[in-house]
Amino acid sequence: MRLLVIEDYRPLQQSLTKGLREAGFAVDTTRDGAEGLWYATGSEYDVIILDLMLPGIDGLEILRKLRAKGLKSHVLILTAKDTLEDRVTGLDLGADDYLVKPFAFQELLARVRALLRRRYREKNPRIKVKDLRIDLTTQRVWRGRQEIQLTPREYALLEYLAMRAGQTVSRTDIWEHLYEFSSSASSNVVDVYIGYLRRKIERPDRSRLIHTVRGRGYLLGGQS
Repeated sequence: MRLLVIEDYRPLQQSLTKGLREAGFAVDTTRDGAEGLWYATGSEYDVIILDLMLPGIDGLEILRKLRAKGLKSHVLILTAKDTLEDRVTGLDLGADDYLVKPFAFQELLARVRALLRRRYREKNPRIKVKDLRIDLTTQRVWRGRQEIQLTPREYALLEYLAMRAGQTVSRTDIWEHLYEFSSSASSNVVDVYIGYLRRKIERPDRSRLIHTVRGRGYLLGGQS
């Protein structure tokens, strides 16, 4: 899934970006409030991790503008401001979660995953599509009893399709959720990775899981 990190403290910004990418997320990042607002309104992000004390435009103003525009990205406020009034203000302005510094990275990761499940209305951390099982916490995948080894990019693609199981997902939508703003990936990269996934999860003796919907994109599960 695609995340945006808006954090002005460089060491924290760098460590968050590194950790989230290692966890399999596509991450765009900035240290400036105005640039952060530009990113957030110019692309669709699953989760925005937002500091409050920012140069240019502060985090609460960014949040206010995002919700005024009707943008649905989940927002996790990350800040040293820990009073009850600060938390209430952030949540009332439309934040979905609030984490106070200092924090454990594993807790932030768990909160991001919970927000992703909420965004796609998937409360269970284990998704089942026919005989395919995906553990969103451990990022492990099984077809029947056989565990399937996937690369981080293959897993990210499968997870996104599984979050929208039964729906046709366009190539553009997949690309925008799985690749960072600065990515130089070619236009056919989605088709290439769909091919990789099919070779790993499809079985000749089992029903097909990944369907091509001509002219529209791909669908995981039964035909809609």
